[in-house]
Amino acid sequence: MKSNIIALSLLATFLSCNTPKEKKEIISVEKKEEITQPKKESVAELKKKLTDKGYQLFDYVDEETGDTVLMQQYYIAFLKRGNNRSQSKAEADSLQKLHLAHLGNMYNKGFADISGPFGDDGDIRGITIYNVPTQKMADSLANMDPMVKAGRLQIEIHPWWAAKGFSLR
Repeated sequence: MKSNIIALSLLATFLSCNTPKEKKEIISVEKKEEITQPKKESVAELKKKLTDKGYQLFDYVDEETGDTVLMQQYYIAFLKRGNNRSQSKAEADSLQKLHLAHLGNMYNKGFADISGPFGDDGDIRGITIYNVPTQKMADSLANMDPMVKAGRLQIEIHPWWAAKGFSLR
């Protein structure tokens, strides 16, 4: 019994001298990030890669920061109220599930960067921003949507320029 108490006391003393657990985890994470941090592509490398794939690009130098900003042409698909909205509730619900699966698939495959509905009940129901080289490709992908095929939605696509790599805030 006395040897157990001595062993526990020594263990407690040893543990109190070690680095706190939180600090160890932070150090571990920092080291892991340093090891796994991929080399950032230069603007010139990214521009060449995207140009080779057929994307429309231009760049400019931000006067305030001195950074080169790469602009890419994306395609915004406006999902508009379609002419065929006579589906039953069960059919409309099924189409909605298929529609969301289609949009998720476009995102997962890298064809679309963002999608979402509008918050009003207007004729424009939502948007998807396609990250593809041509409007023809964006149109083809958008028209594969089960809601569009059923006539519940219509597509209207416009080219749109945005800075590459910038995110929503």
